[in-house]
Amino acid sequence: MNKPGFVYFMANRKHGVIYTGSTSNLINRTYQHRNGLIEGFTREHGCKLLVWFEAHDDLDEARLKELQIKKWKRDWKVRRIEGDNPDWRDLWFEIVK
Repeated sequence: MNKPGFVYFMANRKHGVIYTGSTSNLINRTYQHRNGLIEGFTREHGCKLLVWFEAHDDLDEARLKELQIKKWKRDWKVRRIEGDNPDWRDLWFEIVK
């Protein structure tokens, strides 16, 4: 049986820095980013807002999509975010309901 996965964008503010990642546990990973528990890019740039995510039936599919998205131009990422979340609101409270 395949493990489900997620592709997601974290940002530091509207139209700010965007980080692309994938995970099998979106709540846990978002919590880690929000609280600066993961060393690296998101902690250095203050990316604490979950602004977009996409669920996949298989973690490998999510990882493949992450790699594809990382090749995208920034404008494409912004359009993807604003297509679902035009105000760049933090989706954290929607996933922990």
